[in-house]
Amino acid sequence: MPCLGFGTFMLDSGGEARSSVLCALAAGYRLIDTASMYGNEREVGEAVRESGIPREDVFLTTKLWNTDHGYERATVAFEESLRKLDLGYIDLYLVHWPVEGLRMDSWSVMESLLAGGRCRAIGVSNYMVGHLEELMESSDVVPAVNQFQLNPYCFQEEVLDFCLAHGIVVQAYCPLARAERLDDPGLSEIASRYGKTPAQVLIRWSVQHGAVPVPKSSNRERIVENADVFDFSISTGDMDTLDSLDEDLHVGWDPRGVL
Repeated sequence: MPCLGFGTFMLDSGGEARSSVLCALAAGYRLIDTASMYGNEREVGEAVRESGIPREDVFLTTKLWNTDHGYERATVAFEESLRKLDLGYIDLYLVHWPVEGLRMDSWSVMESLLAGGRCRAIGVSNYMVGHLEELMESSDVVPAVNQFQLNPYCFQEEVLDFCLAHGIVVQAYCPLARAERLDDPGLSEIASRYGKTPAQVLIRWSVQHGAVPVPKSSNRERIVENADVFDFSISTGDMDTLDSLDEDLHVGWDPRGVL
């Protein structure tokens, strides 16, 4: 799995998703993240094919949406995603949210898809420690990935530590907190010391915490900028300072209330 991904949430199907993914692939990204709920799987697949990059060199993730939980619905939803993407196979299929009541039935479908070779890996998204413990107590298949909000302002350290301790790869979505704190003076001061932008520091922070950040943008310059995070390291002291910025800032729905 590549160590940096490109997200496509809110990139519409009117051409924005296709052009942004093409730009990301040209800039060196090789992990592309989409979801059935995003409504752009078809355009993402078109961009991957149009890029000319061999299919095996692109790691493609999509997700099972909340209304498709349960054995029958989840099976149909996977086939629909596979058809829209039209890339032959899916590298990583995630349960998008821990929907109460049916998530274990859906996980059974994921296990079957994995065993049948329909996707290369399965995982979850927005699962907290309790959700992960429930799954792992009921299944012998440990999620390959847990994708959740992770940035210094939403430092879900308990979930991060649990995943890393159990060999679950962490993918960090909203690594830039949807730009809500890019003007933070403390963050700007740290960025200036490294000759980097605040966004690059936030992405690098995720990398140094052992996560795979999945930033998204439709701006060509920012897409390129966000990938330029592997030529510097943040010092231990500055990492500690960034860790201390945590304010439990969930810029999307908070899954902690799901039993």
